[in-house]
Amino acid sequence: MWYPPKVTTAPSAEPISLAEAKRHLNVFHDDDDVLIAGIIAAARDHVEKYCGARFASQVIEAQATCWADMARLPVAPVTDADIEYVDTAGVVTPLPDTVFELRGDGLVLKYGQQWPAAQIGSLITLTAVAGFTECPPAVKHAMLLRVEDLYEHRGSEPDSEWSGFDSLLSNYRFYS
Repeated sequence: MWYPPKVTTAPSAEPISLAEAKRHLNVFHDDDDVLIAGIIAAARDHVEKYCGARFASQVIEAQATCWADMARLPVAPVTDADIEYVDTAGVVTPLPDTVFELRGDGLVLKYGQQWPAAQIGSLITLTAVAGFTECPPAVKHAMLLRVEDLYEHRGSEPDSEWSGFDSLLSNYRFYS
């Protein structure tokens, strides 16, 4: 079982630039730049939670209860992973990358390797770089739709259908 992942290093850049968002919103002044930048971050966060995927590169940390959990990581896509576990002597030990490899949304053992013995009841810690190197166009457009909605409706508006939002993101949902 995975415990919820925590972001330890936030994205250095958003998938949507301030200029792209302002162009989409038809905003030609700088008065709302801070507001729009915050909305961009909120839209990315919303889309990441909706899809179960990261769309801006960030470092996350998550803990698992057993080695079998490595077959399906709690975040996607992962481009780099480091693992630490508590060995049977009670020492926190890094797992060499000669033992495992990254495949799709999980880690598998390399040929001839096996998961090491870990202390009973201890957690396995995954530190991973997760996120698309380039945000897919449909996801980017969905984020712009979300930015537009949050910018135009700053108060408590009744929920809308979001059919365009849902349809643009449906192919990018990693976990339901």
